Amino acid sequence: MKSGGELRLGILGMSEGNGHPYSWAAIFNGYDPAAMASCPFPAIPAYLGEQRFPEAGIPGARVTHVWTQDRTVSHHIAAASLIPVVVESCRDMVGQVDAVLLARDDAENHLAMSIPFLDAGLPIYVDKPVALSLEVLDSLYAHQRYPGQLFSCSALRYSADLQPTPQMLADLGDVKHVQAVVPKSWEKYGVHVVEPVLNAFGLFDKPCVVRPHRMAGAHVVTVDWGALSASFTCLGAAPGDIRIRLYGSRACREMTFTDTFTAFRRALQSFVEGVRSKQEVIPRMQLHGIVAILEKGMAREH
Repeated sequence: MKSGGELRLGILGMSEGNGHPYSWAAIFNGYDPAAMASCPFPAIPAYLGEQRFPEAGIPGARVTHVWTQDRTVSHHIAAASLIPVVVESCRDMVGQVDAVLLARDDAENHLAMSIPFLDAGLPIYVDKPVALSLEVLDSLYAHQRYPGQLFSCSALRYSADLQPTPQMLADLGDVKHVQAVVPKSWEKYGVHVVEPVLNAFGLFDKPCVVRPHRMAGAHVVTVDWGALSASFTCLGAAPGDIRIRLYGSRACREMTFTDTFTAFRRALQSFVEGVRSKQEVIPRMQLHGIVAILEKGMAREH
């Protein structure tokens, strides 16, 4: 990439139940409606169809390379999201791209897949959750060549749907308790409610007590910071919206996540800004706080 030129991005995937290679690439490149119609995740063409491209895209960056474990899938993503190059090996991207999007949410594979790019000095966006243990998180950072090279988040930290406004907080008074509900598993989706709550109340580095509970297919994790407590419920196979309910000294309010496209776009835009500035967008301390709760929340009850 020449100074000020368009960033070339490589995208890696896929993992079961996760369509981010389609959607993330389309947010940069636009998409082919006919090819995207057969994307195995119908929500993606639905929300992309509500946008106008190229206006809705992210300027100054383009996904130019794609790799998945299945070459047929790679070619379908390339056709749907207008990616010109399908590579045989993910390592073939080194020297061909300026940054990498690791768009799969199976955290157990993140370290092995990230190391070649971190060691090569390439900025990398690792899909949520970055890790499920502090040991693995520290290993990722051990391969980082400069601060800010590693970026990871739940895009929901950027969702206006889940950010309490100053007026809402004023109406609530002192927030005493948070109830958050998310579908699917703690390991893959717990981060989608933990991170927005930690972000809203500045709790990343605050000491807390974490207690996991498993019951009737659900996984409930309670967290106590002293002045504030929270319960995070993952519904497993049961359907449900992503909701966060705040209980204050004067009122309670519920927030529901609805705008997937904008949350993804803001997260990807933040990554691009960090790549250009070589600045740490999300501090290591914040990822440490998130992963610490995710790890403790997986522990078995005694």
